[in-house]
Amino acid sequence: MAIARWTPFQDMYALQNRLNSLLQDVGRSEDETLTSSAFVPPVDIYEDANHIVLKLEIPGMKLDDFNIQLENQALTVRGERKFERETKEENYHRIERRYGSFARVFSLPNTINPETVKANYDAGVLSIELDKRAEAKPKQIKVSVSGSNTKQMEGARSAQAGSESKPAA
Repeated sequence: MAIARWTPFQDMYALQNRLNSLLQDVGRSEDETLTSSAFVPPVDIYEDANHIVLKLEIPGMKLDDFNIQLENQALTVRGERKFERETKEENYHRIERRYGSFARVFSLPNTINPETVKANYDAGVLSIELDKRAEAKPKQIKVSVSGSNTKQMEGARSAQAGSESKPAA
């Protein structure tokens, strides 16, 4: 069973985002709600020995539409996907893609180096790579067994002592 780090504020951020979304939808007309309701982009997070990488799926946005901030061990990704009115809304049969602003907040461990954060946007996926500090990387420590070395040395000493006590032929 894997041990998961408990982040008490993560549920509060999710609840806050849901409440904000609900309250924003109350004041909108029905047509406006369909085209500009807030959305939460899905994210994949993985970690290796040197990095933590976040990949957010946000197609149809430009680089200027993102705001990424790292402050107090919290990474905040904000953005807005605008509904482009190339054709009249009444010509649409169905609008399923989500539009509007979003904000995702991720709590980070203390092992992250804030100076080396890199972000890349390619094919609708925003990748954020966070390097770990050198002192946070795992180190391999070699362990020697002192009991077996002691016995070998005692055996070698008794063999030497036995050969010294024999008379020379």
